[in-house]
Amino acid sequence: MDYNMKNTSFEAIVIGSGISGGWAAKELCEKGIKTLMLERGKDIKHREDYHSDFTQPWETIGKGKLNEDILNRDYPVQQKSHVINEYSHDRFIKDPDNPYIQTSPFAWIRGHHTGGKSIMWGRQSYRLSELNLSENQRDGHGSPWPVRYSDLDPWYSYVEEFAGISGNNDGIDVLPDGNFLKPMEMNCLEKHVSGSITENFPDRRMIIGRAAHLTETKPVHEALGRSNCMYRNQCVRGCSFGGYFSTQSATLPAARNTGNLTLMNNKVVLRILHDEASGRATGVEVVDQLTMEKTQYFARVVFVCASTLGSTQILLNSASSAFPQGLGNSSGVLGHYLMDHNIGAIVVGKYSGFEDKYYKGRRPNGIYVPRFQNIGDDKRDFLRGYGFQGGASRTDWAKQAQEKGFGKTLKEKVSTPGDWSMVLVGFGEMLPDFNNKVTLDTTQKDKWGMPLLNVDAKWGENEHKMTDDMIVSGKEMLEAAELTQVFGFKTGSEPGTGIHEMGTARMGDDPTQSVLNKFNQMHDVKNVFVTDGSAMASTACQNPSLTYMAMTARAVDYAVKEMQAGRI
Repeated sequence: MDYNMKNTSFEAIVIGSGISGGWAAKELCEKGIKTLMLERGKDIKHREDYHSDFTQPWETIGKGKLNEDILNRDYPVQQKSHVINEYSHDRFIKDPDNPYIQTSPFAWIRGHHTGGKSIMWGRQSYRLSELNLSENQRDGHGSPWPVRYSDLDPWYSYVEEFAGISGNNDGIDVLPDGNFLKPMEMNCLEKHVSGSITENFPDRRMIIGRAAHLTETKPVHEALGRSNCMYRNQCVRGCSFGGYFSTQSATLPAARNTGNLTLMNNKVVLRILHDEASGRATGVEVVDQLTMEKTQYFARVVFVCASTLGSTQILLNSASSAFPQGLGNSSGVLGHYLMDHNIGAIVVGKYSGFEDKYYKGRRPNGIYVPRFQNIGDDKRDFLRGYGFQGGASRTDWAKQAQEKGFGKTLKEKVSTPGDWSMVLVGFGEMLPDFNNKVTLDTTQKDKWGMPLLNVDAKWGENEHKMTDDMIVSGKEMLEAAELTQVFGFKTGSEPGTGIHEMGTARMGDDPTQSVLNKFNQMHDVKNVFVTDGSAMASTACQNPSLTYMAMTARAVDYAVKEMQAGRI
């Protein structure tokens, strides 16, 4: 049972219930802090509300494919996520109901419900390295990170243990090892390509992806009712087994078990309340999205975890005479330096061989080629680098969908697997740029009274050069492994399609160049912490969610100690 639903005063408020918000609530509650979690969307209960978890294609209207008219009417932006379909579309917001302004094209992918995008995320979980945390300072692009790898290392291990991350300890400097469950297995073609890369490119490796899936369970997982991943690869529907990490399967039940959590749904946070006399935040103002009733809730500390753009919108709208450009924005950088991962190129090829081999199950994970550019003696005509994700597979019965036939001959064709193929998708770093920004529109508001967010971000010359290089490198690796019909192409995707937006309330030691300090604490408002992607000072090229988890747990540890000492 949630704690004291009618109370308006708490020790802590957490805005958002996604990956960062879930971790903030868990850590605060487990440290004895009475915590209010505010979620702007509906509640989705674990298992109970996963309505399509066991639905079969023949039980749906479109056999899993969402009607094009519905996609174009309700999800013109959200359909740029590759996992939206007939089973999962209600996990995504309807774009007409949630407008924003695109001065430059930007895909803002959102899920307004308990758990946020932790239900729909890709679950790839990688640590940042010392290289990633030092490059801003070394090449002069972006604010220097205020933390080193040694600061994050124990927190990475801590969150990996609880979340359950499968993978190998591969001994790669640019991709630190971790506290992993047993790894998933590559299929035969992936093993072949991996061996070829090691043989032909001594500076490169191809490994199995590190993923937030339980390949085995430990007591910490079993205590929450989680069980092994079943290799169904339909994670976006929600997983009744708790096989992958989400707020619903892990952090939310852990927080609730303490008796210290209050979760309120359908509460749109408009602004954070600030007391100029004390210099502290006192709470938040919300509007109920169903009744339109406004309420204020109060707390000693506020954790802002509403996703990069959502958090920044709230902070900008929390302007006052003390902070006319937005709460805690004496530096003027709040809203600037918006970044995403550059998913700019794809390389594919076919392989003749392994006709007598197949694979078992639907592995919800792929391979990973860690960054190898601009390291040591490797010098490119661009800064930073990229990695590859992807995998190998064989065509299945669907190859016969357009073929004529019937009877025994058709059955034999349908049951015979087709050719092997391999795909590599480049994930590149985006340089911090002050001109890539979000602002509040001065005239237009949404139906809850929040000024619309205006997004203006573009790929720069560095990202374009990086995309060209992805194609060259990807092709040479597949061709070296004797794949044929190898070709690469640019995706032409705009920022936002990586769904890894970051950077608009960045960390740094210099308060004139950053919003947050090394503990994700606002320089200007000491009892406000921001621990989602907006805190990132650079993107690296690894998937960032594991870093959000580690930084959130670290920030809560610091905040509670400061509360106990009476400093906040």
